[in-house]
Amino acid sequence: MSALLQADEASALLAAAIRGELPDARGRFGPFGGRYVPETLVPAFERLEAGVREHLHDASFQAEFRKELHEWVGRPTALTYAPRLSESWGADVWLKREDLAHTGAHKINNAIGQAILAKRLGAKRVIAETGAGQHGVASAAACARVGLPCSVYMGAVDMQRQAPNVDRMLRLGAEVVAVESGDKTLRAAIDEALRTWVTDPEGIYYLLGSAVGAHPYPYLVRELQSVIGEEARQQMIDLAGGLPDVAFACVGGGSNAIGLFYPLLGDDIELIGVEAGGTGNGLGQNAATLATGTPGVLQGSYTIILQDDDGQVQETHSISAGLDYSGVGPEHALLQATGRVKYISATDDEALEALEELCASEGILTALETSHAFAAAKEYAKKHPGKRILIGNSGRGDKDMPTLTQYPARTRSHAGA
Repeated sequence: MSALLQADEASALLAAAIRGELPDARGRFGPFGGRYVPETLVPAFERLEAGVREHLHDASFQAEFRKELHEWVGRPTALTYAPRLSESWGADVWLKREDLAHTGAHKINNAIGQAILAKRLGAKRVIAETGAGQHGVASAAACARVGLPCSVYMGAVDMQRQAPNVDRMLRLGAEVVAVESGDKTLRAAIDEALRTWVTDPEGIYYLLGSAVGAHPYPYLVRELQSVIGEEARQQMIDLAGGLPDVAFACVGGGSNAIGLFYPLLGDDIELIGVEAGGTGNGLGQNAATLATGTPGVLQGSYTIILQDDDGQVQETHSISAGLDYSGVGPEHALLQATGRVKYISATDDEALEALEELCASEGILTALETSHAFAAAKEYAKKHPGKRILIGNSGRGDKDMPTLTQYPARTRSHAGA
C-alpha cells in the first residue's frame, strides 16, 4: 500500500471506487485527479463537464451509443480460449479480443462515444491526439461516422514508427498534424492539442484518447471503455465457467486497463497492470510510471508522473508508441495506492518475445502494447500454475509492422510447434 494513504483511508476510498462514487464532485480519485488547467480553458472544461452530466447516462445517448457499438464497432468482441498458450504455460488462458473491434483496437469504444457527445454539444470540429495511431484512426473513423471534421495531432517520432496508421487517418478524411516540439511523442501531441483547443473552446471538441488529463476526461473515458470489462466478466462466466483468478492489461495512459479492471474491482480477482519497462530502470529508458514515478501534475491532472528531482517531466522510451507516456491516469494511481491493482513492467525484449510466441502459438498478431501484458502473464503462470488467466488483448499488431521489421523473427520452439 502506498505511503500516500493511511490504511483506513485507502480502505474507504477503495470501497467508494467499487460503489462507483469516484471521482468525487471535484473530479478527485482520493488525492489524485482534479483539474489543473490554464484559466483560458476553464470555461471549456466546465462546458464539457456539464455536457457529460447531461448526456452520458441519458437514455437516448446510451441507446445511440450502444447501437453504434453493436452495429458499427462490432461488439460484443470475442472471448477467445488460447489452448496452446494454456498448455505451454500450465494455465487456463483467455483473451478479451479488442483487436477484433472496428479499426483494430479498444480505442474505438471511447472515440465513437465522444464523437456522439461532440455532436450533441454542437461542436463544429473535433481535434484529437495519438501516440500509437490507433486513437487517431478511431477518432477519424468516428468523426466520419457522425459527420464532423477531424484533426489529429501526432508526434513526429510516432508518425515515423506508425506510418500505416497515419495513412489510415488520412484516408478516413482526417488532417494529421505533425508535432515537432518536445519529445515528439504522445506527451507533445497532447500539449499541442490543448493549445489548439484554447483558440476556439466552443467550436472545437477535444476528443482525448486515454483516461488521463483534467476532469472530466478520466471519468468519461472510463465510463465509455467499461464495456470491455462488463462483457469480459459475463463471457468468462458463460464460456469459461467462472471468473478469472487474475486479469492482465497493458498500461500507458490506462484506458484499456481501466476499461477491463473497473467492472471487476468488486470481485475476488487479482488485477495486474503492465507498464513499459523499455531498456532499463533509468529515467528516459522506460515508461514505467507507476513503478518508478512520483506524484505531480501533468496535463491537467495530479497523478503519478516520471519527473526528475527538480520536478521536470522526463522523456520516456518504449518500443510501443502507445505506452510511451510520462504519466498515467489518476484512477490507476489510486488503485495502486489502495493496493487493489498491482502494477509491474515488462521490457522491450520481453514484449517482443511474447508477441512472437502468441503469433506462433495462437495465430494472433497482437499490438506491441498488449505484448507487455502477455509477457507478464507468462511469468505469473510460471509461479502460479493452474490459474485461470484473462488477458486484455487491446489491439492488433498490423500497425507495428514498420517497427517489427527492424527485429527479424527468431525461430523458437513452442508447445506443439
